[in-house]
Amino acid sequence: MKPHHTLALIATAAMLSLACASTKKAWDGSYTPSSLHYLLYSNDLDEAQPPTRSDQRLSVAVTGELARQMFEAIGPDLKLACGTTQGMRQRQRGDVDCSYDKDQPASPYTCHFGIDLRSGKSIAGATC
Repeated sequence: MKPHHTLALIATAAMLSLACASTKKAWDGSYTPSSLHYLLYSNDLDEAQPPTRSDQRLSVAVTGELARQMFEAIGPDLKLACGTTQGMRQRQRGDVDCSYDKDQPASPYTCHFGIDLRSGKSIAGATC
């Protein structure tokens, strides 16, 4: 195969893979895997203790595509937000807090939310 044909094939394959990656899958009602981190605790989050029989709370942090979708859904940005730095944007709706930090290029979006497992009620998932 001639070198310019090989280059053309590589370029075509790259373009096709980019096109496939950017094509959104039609919504079908199925769950999508995502990355999350969590903390089970008692007391207030800023003074967290191990969970007890009578006090069990859950703080969840999600990153990646799910966090980006959540961030976009709950806008607009807060004007004055606790803990934000230059280049960081924060949004909040109820007990859901999301941020975008341009200085974290691998995963710039993070969202936190919480649940009081004893009552089943929503609580804040981050302290600030």
